Amino acid sequence: MNQSPKKETQTTVPRSAAALLLITALDTSWRAFVPTIGGCFLGIGLDHLFNIAPIATIICLIVGTVLSALLIIKQLRDARKPL
Repeated sequence: MNQSPKKETQTTVPRSAAALLLITALDTSWRAFVPTIGGCFLGIGLDHLFNIAPIATIICLIVGTVLSALLIIKQLRDARKPL
């Protein structure tokens, strides 16, 4: 039996400008806060573990902030790419 392959139809849901703005804001928020706050908590934990306060907290906070900036820059580059 010869069966023809089924064509998959892909439906796209149109999104309003407000929904896209909200999604973009939420996406940017986690990129800004999670690495920074995570770095802070990681640094505090390392400081208590190795008794080197506040060195690890400062280093992890700086690394988290730089990582946040890089993630936001990547998001901006991806947003500017043509579809």
